[in-house]
Amino acid sequence: MIRNIIDRLDQIINEDKQTLSLNKLPYKTTDLEPVKSKETLDYHYAHLARGYVDRYNKGEGDPDFNEAGAYLHNLYFPQFMPPKSGNKPSGACATLIDSKFGSFKELQDEMKTVAMGIQGSGWVYLSRSGEIKTIKNHQIKRDIALLIDWWEHAWALDYQSDKAQYLKNIWRIINWDVVNQRL
Repeated sequence: MIRNIIDRLDQIINEDKQTLSLNKLPYKTTDLEPVKSKETLDYHYAHLARGYVDRYNKGEGDPDFNEAGAYLHNLYFPQFMPPKSGNKPSGACATLIDSKFGSFKELQDEMKTVAMGIQGSGWVYLSRSGEIKTIKNHQIKRDIALLIDWWEHAWALDYQSDKAQYLKNIWRIINWDVVNQRL
């Protein structure tokens, strides 16, 4: 009888468990060069981000960590587009940035201050309310408008230890239309 109850509970838990997937990239892995190399994207997207999804779906490791890792990467990768010089926010995000920071340059400076203050790894993001926030480790946050991965695998292959250059260059590949949709 006890065994039947345990089996039924396992069945209910497995029925309720969602299956995660990794969003397909909206660009080729070479499209973000030179800001993000094909090697970085292959490693970061196809190996690490895919790993969170696969481990969660197999029930391996910490399910909360893996679910949050998949969630954050599904926000991170789609917000990019091929690099362009002079890439600046427009629409709702430009209005939000101007009202909260005074200018895009001021947002960039404040984002750099916050990001460079992160000891070790994590995430830095612009919330939908216009605040710059950080995420230690992996956590699901429902207020993300713009997300920057501050873990070493996001920048080390391309920038070695120059995190500031990574941040400076990432602005060239932000797809502001995606950010506007999140607002």
